[in-house]
Amino acid sequence: MSPGPARGRSPGPDGGAGRRGPVRRWQLVRAGADAVPPSTRRFMARARQRRMRAALPWAVTAGVLVVAGLVAWTVLGTGLFGVREVRVVGARLVTPVEVRDAAAVADNAPLARVDLAGTARRVGTLAPVARATVEREWPSTLVIRVVERVPVAVVPQGAGFAVVDGAGVVFQRLEQAPGGLPVVRVGRPGPDDPGTRAGLAVLTALSPKLRAELVAVDVAGLARITVLLRGEREIFWGDASRGADKSTVATALLARRADRIDVSAPDVVTFR
Repeated sequence: MSPGPARGRSPGPDGGAGRRGPVRRWQLVRAGADAVPPSTRRFMARARQRRMRAALPWAVTAGVLVVAGLVAWTVLGTGLFGVREVRVVGARLVTPVEVRDAAAVADNAPLARVDLAGTARRVGTLAPVARATVEREWPSTLVIRVVERVPVAVVPQGAGFAVVDGAGVVFQRLEQAPGGLPVVRVGRPGPDDPGTRAGLAVLTALSPKLRAELVAVDVAGLARITVLLRGEREIFWGDASRGADKSTVATALLARRADRIDVSAPDVVTFR
């Protein structure tokens, strides 16, 4: 008996025992610097530089936006730059406390978010305030500058006196008339009252000599205005028109012995 084929081997095409081929093993080897041609290296370097130059503006823009957003959030959204002091400048007739209460700015409110115009309007609602301006003083101060009304006359009202400015606005009430202010007698003082405007117009037209002798301007009606002087003398002014002419004539006639001088028609003056 002939021996059979060897175990574990398959017969080859020629009937003989099969042969196992050589096993290939791959190994990754890093090429040296000399393996890449210099021209290729220069091309690749230039390509990297172009990519970096193209990306640089975007990177800078992104960085700027991030920083700007951080700053905006810090200034607008946090109390780091909040209002810690409200400084009032120019207030005499009103107190700083009254101004701060009218401003109504919350403590630690972001200084950058304070409505300056709105704050000024609220402060301007105080009667003695003619106008107000508001400005920021970094990092944490709000400055309110107040311009108060200038008193030009007092109006007797009941047991006291109302102080008015040149526009007829009543901004103060006193129990006694302050010295140095002329008296205007009018029923309902106010900027919209025709009698108040007429009395103040006459007061403005008076010459220094008439002002030195003045006791009061009595407005009984728009055409019945009388200037009361010391020594119980009076000048019947009539209406408020032609104030400069009436003042000139009345000043020239002060030396006359007369209890009443009528300059309501300054071209025709009468005495009594």
